[in-house]
Amino acid sequence: MSDTIYALSSGAGRAGLAVIRLSGPCAADVVQKLTRMKLPAPRRAVRRSFRTSDGDSTPDEGLLLWFPGPRSFTGEDVAEFHVHGGPAVVAAMLAALSACVGTRVAEPGEFTKRAFLNGKLDLTAAEGVVDLIEAETEAQRRQAQRQAAGALGAVYEAWRRRLMTGLAHVEGAIDFPDEDLPETILDNARSDISGLKEEIILHIDDSAIGERLRTGIEVAIVGPPNAGKSSLLNALAGREAAIVSEVAGTTRDVVEVRMDLAGLPVTLSDTAGLRDASEDVEAEGIRRARERLARADIRVIVFDAEDPSVGVEEAFATTDSITVLNKMDRVEDAPQVPVGDLGQFEMSLRTGAGLGTFVEALTSVVQARFDGGAAPVITRARHREAVAECLAALGRSLAAPLPELMA
Repeated sequence: MSDTIYALSSGAGRAGLAVIRLSGPCAADVVQKLTRMKLPAPRRAVRRSFRTSDGDSTPDEGLLLWFPGPRSFTGEDVAEFHVHGGPAVVAAMLAALSACVGTRVAEPGEFTKRAFLNGKLDLTAAEGVVDLIEAETEAQRRQAQRQAAGALGAVYEAWRRRLMTGLAHVEGAIDFPDEDLPETILDNARSDISGLKEEIILHIDDSAIGERLRTGIEVAIVGPPNAGKSSLLNALAGREAAIVSEVAGTTRDVVEVRMDLAGLPVTLSDTAGLRDASEDVEAEGIRRARERLARADIRVIVFDAEDPSVGVEEAFATTDSITVLNKMDRVEDAPQVPVGDLGQFEMSLRTGAGLGTFVEALTSVVQARFDGGAAPVITRARHREAVAECLAALGRSLAAPLPELMA
């Protein structure tokens, strides 16, 4: 018999309300011990006074909900205690639960784990629940909600059924060669598997949109020293996240800022100015800048309009780059600089001129490349590896010269 587990399911800290969840075989006994009353009707909120197991004190008075298994989130008997969210109240309630026989504190994710083990969720849906809890932006919420509702699992289940049907046809041709089976049974199986293979190729060739939405789209701000990279980061973040100075080489390390760009999660990175450095600390900062440049999804390359001769040609060795020509308030005409494949923008971060146009363009680029729409997408490396393994197996199957090898 499994333990009966409990945990604070709402956020820690002071709040108007806290939700404590209880799940397991002893849940009914624990509820009756803490309320000194019979169990309430399932899935109906009732007001109760909650007492300690020895009955000496009443930690709080609140709402109780009872979900008898298997019609519950975990598939077990589940109770929820909705109490006041003060730290002392929550601590007293957890202590009262701890004093009950057969209970223990739940491990991280254990409620969802039990739901998975009891067949209430498949693994993709369980991962979707975790992503939903951790979602910071609207796009992350939509993606996680679809996955938690089983959309991705439904895609894979449909593929599994098609594979089982194809396998049955191939094995039928092997086991019953003398029966009156259609002559085209193997050709039909190959045709369906070939079609499925094309669907999987489209599914896996998605530019890792799902993973990017889950972890954050990386936008690296790079360029020569003193071009205005840190000023651009601060302007986009809406706060003084990076130190701004007229002294070249002020930024020595990568400064990261998380932001919500039209509902999409973006990680902005301000990097050290790209130049030949003799000082060890600055050289390490430049090495990290080049590393971030290489792995970024979008590169914003900032030039100083007063001194555009300081080149950053290495930044254009890759695609997905936007050119920003800063300090335009100090020059009459825009100088010639390399133009990124995603466009060029002129601005003055000192006056704010041109910043709005750049933000609109950056938002459009991010939306066009990483808004996955309503279709279920791969959200983890585990999914991608499993789907790639399936794709490789289907390729071997279609190339097999004999039905036995095809199966």
